[in-house]
Amino acid sequence: MLDRYSSPAFYPIEKVHIPDIQTIILKNGTPLHVINVGEQPVCKVELVFEAGHWQDAKPAVSLFTAKMIGEGTTRHNAQAISEYFDQYGAFTEFTHGVDRASFVLYGLTKHLSELLPMVDEMLQEATFPSGELETIKTIQRQTLEVNREKTAFVANQKLKGTLFGTQHPYGFVLDNAMIDGIDQAALLDFYQRYWKNKPCRIFLSGRITDTEIALVERFLGQHTIDSAPAQATHPLPEVSTQQVLVEKAQAMQSSVRLGKTIFTRNHPDYFNLLIVNEILGGYFGSRLMKNIREEKGLTYGIGSNVVPLSRAGYFVIGTDVKKEFTQLAIDEIYKEIQVLQTELISNEELTTVRNYMLGSIAGSVNTPFEIADRYKVILSEGLPIDFYTQYFEHIKQIEAATIAQTAQRYLATDSFAEVVVGGK
Repeated sequence: MLDRYSSPAFYPIEKVHIPDIQTIILKNGTPLHVINVGEQPVCKVELVFEAGHWQDAKPAVSLFTAKMIGEGTTRHNAQAISEYFDQYGAFTEFTHGVDRASFVLYGLTKHLSELLPMVDEMLQEATFPSGELETIKTIQRQTLEVNREKTAFVANQKLKGTLFGTQHPYGFVLDNAMIDGIDQAALLDFYQRYWKNKPCRIFLSGRITDTEIALVERFLGQHTIDSAPAQATHPLPEVSTQQVLVEKAQAMQSSVRLGKTIFTRNHPDYFNLLIVNEILGGYFGSRLMKNIREEKGLTYGIGSNVVPLSRAGYFVIGTDVKKEFTQLAIDEIYKEIQVLQTELISNEELTTVRNYMLGSIAGSVNTPFEIADRYKVILSEGLPIDFYTQYFEHIKQIEAATIAQTAQRYLATDSFAEVVVGGK
């Protein structure tokens, strides 16, 4: 008979294998990083450019440039481009962040010879047509209007603005004035400065042979690459412990965000802080979930997260609660932080967290695309090539005293900025 009262036995994961990456320098000097893993005849091509908010000379111009590159070239309009990729069962996306932006292609390897010419055309001949630009601006305004009614969205934006300042790329908050100020000339200028024939990294992952590598060389390795654009400078602001309250009378709940600036992935205590975060609020069995959701029933969910960026980072704790429980939830969050700082974690809880984190790492490198994402972080941030192997071993070896010391050093309760959107 099946025993439904006892947990099944678990077996610790002793090691994780992340396949090696092969780096080839194309004729024009562009590094091509190849992850040859998988049995399915599919591939992903990603070109990563230093073209995020960090490079904005005009607010939001990098965001709209990324959104618009696929909206038309000198030879094809947006509909023709979309139909071209559709006929081969492929699709593209442009991702954009504060530090970088990427062009991504997914498709069958057998169609790569047909797909790459269009990729090259989009990267070389984008026109940013005014009609499509106005459509995207309208969509962005409507999206912004809807999001502004969501307390969680407003709280996230307010926290970043509080920690970094709204004039800093890491505190960027889009508004209608920025959208209105975007025009075709600004996008073309940013495209020329940071996308067209500019240095990038190319990641090619999937079931890859010499044929696919040769195709990338043929279509993406022939253009002369210009010198890298100068990196913009944005001094980090002073640490903020500001308390921000945004009243929303019609809101039934308050969105609470507690946060503080932290360091990058290169910091010697980065791994330690990731483990502290996991214990505090990083997974469903975390202390914050047990206290504030399960024991007190104040929320459906609460969590904490380490958000590493290229030049800084931040730590955030977030939840949504009924307005009348707002201060109680904040008090209980600080209580759990203080317990983590003053009482050593038990061997049983540490074992559970270790096994969860080790399993998460192992489960996050199952596909060639996931592996490529791991190497993208390593290479973009200048980390050791065995960064995730080091992380895996660090989780296995960390001691309870180190966890308490890390919480004391980096999570002082008077170092947090507090944002509440809704009411108290």
